[in-house]
Amino acid sequence: MSLDTDNRTPADSVAAPAIQDNAAKARLKSVLRLTGFRTLGAAGVLWAVATLAFFAMRLVPGDPVDALLGGPGNNATEEVRQQTRELNGLNAPMLVQYGAYLGKLVTGDLGDSYQLREPVAHVLGEQLGNTLVLAVLALATAWVLALGLALWSARGGKAATLVGNLLEVVSAAVPHFWLGSLLILVFSVRLQWLPATSGAPGVEGLILPVLTLAVPLAGFLGQVMRESMLTAMNSPFAISSRARGESEVSLSLRHALRHAALPGIGLSGWAMGSLISGAVVVETVFARPGIGRTLLQSVLVRDVPVVLGVVVLVAAIYILVTLLSDLAERLADPRLRAA
Repeated sequence: MSLDTDNRTPADSVAAPAIQDNAAKARLKSVLRLTGFRTLGAAGVLWAVATLAFFAMRLVPGDPVDALLGGPGNNATEEVRQQTRELNGLNAPMLVQYGAYLGKLVTGDLGDSYQLREPVAHVLGEQLGNTLVLAVLALATAWVLALGLALWSARGGKAATLVGNLLEVVSAAVPHFWLGSLLILVFSVRLQWLPATSGAPGVEGLILPVLTLAVPLAGFLGQVMRESMLTAMNSPFAISSRARGESEVSLSLRHALRHAALPGIGLSGWAMGSLISGAVVVETVFARPGIGRTLLQSVLVRDVPVVLGVVVLVAAIYILVTLLSDLAERLADPRLRAA
């Protein structure tokens, strides 16, 4: 005699797919609504960044006319200076200049460089690739270092946890300028293993700049990842897996490592913004062309359009990477997908 334990009616069989379809539609609607809010928020952030940068540059000492006339050491007469101001709209009230700047920005026009006499978009386009290569390699290196340190310190007992925590705190607090100078002194001057500047051919010229950016970031990410890994290793799932005979190595690689990576994914947007801002120092220390070095040089000569273009570009990259990392975190974490 067989017992039929399935008490579902034909109506239940028809209703189940409909319920699942409604749930999927609700999740899609939630994602679209969230995307819409994030897009509006991104536009607001870009406007705020552009506005703050515009007015902040007006507070920097110096006259932007000097950049238009070749630098602070030019011998232009006052008449030429006034004509230059008039031609470039610098005699207009500040709010009028601000309105003209926003109008161009909305259309994607970043203006022309005062010093180089080239479109800012072209100037930044030539330098962006160098900085992105440096930032992406540094982010990948920081991830490898952070995950390795988190895995070792979480599985190595109290002594390893203490040492790992010390390494994370120290590395996260190291300034880029000091670390870069130390790496040059050790590996370029003393050992002569690697070039001191990033202009050397091959990957050798990238190793020291990448490490200079990656080590402080790895220290910060390692602290977050280690806590997540310890939580995962002590979770009910991990305890039951051990009871079934699963090894610690398998448990760490199959379960804990994935949980440790989740907060790192969520922080990738912030990390990319931090790396690009750190590139200002690193590209200067290692004489590497890029967005950061261009920004510093433009600030020194008051090349306002280039400075504003860099600030807006970095903000846009930060927002884009943040949105993508948030999406990746939702795809990787079932709890967020169900939310």
